[in-house]
Amino acid sequence: MFKTNEYFDGKVMSIAFDTADGPATIGVMAKGEYAFNTSTVEYMTVTSGRMTVKLPDETEWKEYKEFETFIVQKDKKFDVKVEGDTSYRCLYR
Repeated sequence: MFKTNEYFDGKVMSIAFDTADGPATIGVMAKGEYAFNTSTVEYMTVTSGRMTVKLPDETEWKEYKEFETFIVQKDKKFDVKVEGDTSYRCLYR
């Protein structure tokens, strides 16, 4: 069954589900800056809006637009900025 998650005082929300390729979440982020930690490899795809992301071990921020994907390795921290409501899909491997 589905599981809902809420982070950062409700500014980030997601619904977890299973896909043929493994667990995933679909979520939304309100305008803001967020820091996330991974426990698996994560494939994050922007589905609406834009995300500016600073990946682990990087010094530069990079913008990801709709249908662009970035990958974060297991046990890493990454930072995200969004300028408006943004949605995403995250696959966990």
